[in-house]
Amino acid sequence: MEQICVAAEETERMSSTTPSARDDQSLVANIAAGDREALAELYARYQQPLYSYLLQLTPDHGLAEEMLQDTLVAAWKSARSFEGRSSVLTWLIGIARRQAHNTLRQRKLPLADEAELACVASTEPEPEAFALNSLAREELVAAFRQLPALHREVLALALVQELSYEETATILGVPIGTVKSRLSNAKHTLRALLIAKEEAES
Repeated sequence: MEQICVAAEETERMSSTTPSARDDQSLVANIAAGDREALAELYARYQQPLYSYLLQLTPDHGLAEEMLQDTLVAAWKSARSFEGRSSVLTWLIGIARRQAHNTLRQRKLPLADEAELACVASTEPEPEAFALNSLAREELVAAFRQLPALHREVLALALVQELSYEETATILGVPIGTVKSRLSNAKHTLRALLIAKEEAES
């Protein structure tokens, strides 16, 4: 795995000078055929968004890095099963999510109650503007960390990774309506946390 990471760093340095990088699906096809250089290139391409996503599931940077490596290994093993029905990033995030949840369960770390969150009724129209540009990053991150895990996750997928409702629903394994409701509630809860903090400081 160390060799793959080193190769990924080299691939990342070369990518700016490569006239035409292989497209994602070609990379996965080459990985399925046993091409480790293709795996290194895919890792270099998606390391950052995957790591950012995993940090929404655990604040432990070391654990997130470990789960990222597990995701890479799982992608290597399951590349032949990729059918191209979703984007490669959606496929990789789905793998990362399974790896993360397996790891957190094995270590008996808390997981959000999906059933409870899925039953919460949406209190705001969807879609809606979510203007937080005026906030300091530290304020936003602190409030974000107070959200339930599944609310952090849906915000990370829809707003940070900018995935569509369909892609987010595929990763979470829930209907699109549940994604919309969960996202609306997550934004509502985040806004309430920020307002409460502002009122406490005034």
